[in-house]
Order: sequence, then C-alpha cells, then structure tokens
Amino acid sequence: MKLGTILTAMVTPFDARGELDAREGARLAAWLVDRGNDGLVVAGSTGEGMTLSNGERACLCAAVKEAVGDRAAVILNAGTNDTRASVAAAREARAAGADAILAVVPYYNKPAQSGMLAHFGAIADATDLPVVVYNIPGRTCANVLPETLMELSRRHPNIAGVKESSGDLKQIAMLLRERPEGWRVWCGDDHLFLPCLAMGADGVVGVASHLCSEEYRRMYDAYRAGGVEEAARIHLSLVPLFDALFAATNPIPVKWAMNRVGFAAGACRLPLDAMPQALADRLGPLIEPYR
Repeated sequence: MKLGTILTAMVTPFDARGELDAREGARLAAWLVDRGNDGLVVAGSTGEGMTLSNGERACLCAAVKEAVGDRAAVILNAGTNDTRASVAAAREARAAGADAILAVVPYYNKPAQSGMLAHFGAIADATDLPVVVYNIPGRTCANVLPETLMELSRRHPNIAGVKESSGDLKQIAMLLRERPEGWRVWCGDDHLFLPCLAMGADGVVGVASHLCSEEYRRMYDAYRAGGVEEAARIHLSLVPLFDALFAATNPIPVKWAMNRVGFAAGACRLPLDAMPQALADRLGPLIEPYR
C-alpha cells in the first residue's frame, strides 16, 4: 500500500477515566480520511504513544484499521529508546493491522550514528513492513544525519523513508539531494510543509492536518500544477493556526481543538497537563471554520 502524501499524526482519545477510547479513535480516523488524509500515524508523539501500553497501541491500531480499511495507510509507532522493545513491537505490528511502522530516533540515550544504524537495522530486519524513520531532535536530543539515512536505505530496502522534523532546511535539502529514487521524505513540521515541498519533499505528516487537511490538499495540488502563488496564499493563511497549535507542548493544543470540534478526545495523560486558558482563547476563533 502507498503511504500517501497528506498524513496526520493522530491524537489518541481517552475517556473520562483516562482510559483508551478505541471506538472514538476509530470515529476520528474515519473523519480524517473523509477529509482527505491518505494515511494516519497511530501512537506517535501526537498520539501520546509513550504513555500507551503495548496492548493499548495494538488495540488502537486495530480499531483505526478496521475503520479506514484500504482507504488510508495506518502507520503504527513501534519506536522506543530500547532496541529490544522496538524490535518486539515491530514484530507485533502486522497482527495489529499496521500497513507500516514509524520508528523514532531513540530518545534520552543520545546514540551515536553507528548506534542508530544498528537500532534501525534491527527494527527493519524484524519485519517485512515498510519502516519510516522519525527524526525529531527537539524531543530526542539526537539527530540522525542524511548520510546515516542513506546508509540505512542501502542496507535495508524496507526502510522506506523519513519523517523529518529537524527543522533544518539545509539538512533536509541535503537529504532530498542524495536520496535514491522512490525513497520518501515527509515534512514533519506543519509550518515547513510548503518550503519542503518546494525542495521536492513528498508530503507531510502533520498535526494541523487534523483540521486543515483539505487546505493542505489544495496547497499541494496547486503547487504541483505550477500555482506557486496560490500555494503560498494557502500556506500563509494557515500560519496563525500553526502558531497557536504549537504555542504549548504538542498535543495539548490540538487535543483541546479536537474536543471542541466534536470529538471526545479527552485530556492528555500526565505529565502533559491542561490547556492554558489564554491559549484556548487564542486558538478558539481559529478552529471555528472546522466545527
């Protein structure tokens, strides 16, 4: 299955007791696909994956896949900062219904590039599913370099691409310049989607796309058709939304927003706490068009 262009890193709904609400997750997933998402990342950073148990991740993935079927790719986060745990999760992903695996650069440990090669290689060897590396140095304190990603692509054909959230346009440009044909690069920062698209990126794994996936599709289509000014107009119109959604630690604002647009997303699990009232007052008017 193709993993697509417009993907959303989906929030994980919790009920009033803080327990996983897989049924609401399935309803949200179907709504996102109806609004033009090609794929969904389940139990990633935005999905509070590091607070979910193995059973919860599998249950949520199965519910989402049942809801969307073949209409969208379901990419399950299997990455942790423990290679053995990540390998085990990768082996279990297919049974949970995943079409592909997301594997984050190990956080806290601060591995060397050689350690990353061994870590991602072990995950790739444990499954025949496509593996998407997730590079987000702001959360992991470790940055996988373009040359490391290219070496992974040579050694492991099922490492299919990267979700790039380094925010470093020079690094992303180097990666896009060197990648082999068919190896995909998704922008992992909403506010950089159009700049990355201009350099040749294949799509976005977004947070704002919970709300603005239709605008993203129009922007992508306009740019590909040569409508650069129209694409820029759409991008600039979304800047206030991007700014507000990341004014507190993700996913606090987007989860608050999804509660307001009609989903029982619940609160974040600790250590992420409540939405600041001043930010709620600021974000509220920006999500009115999506209610």
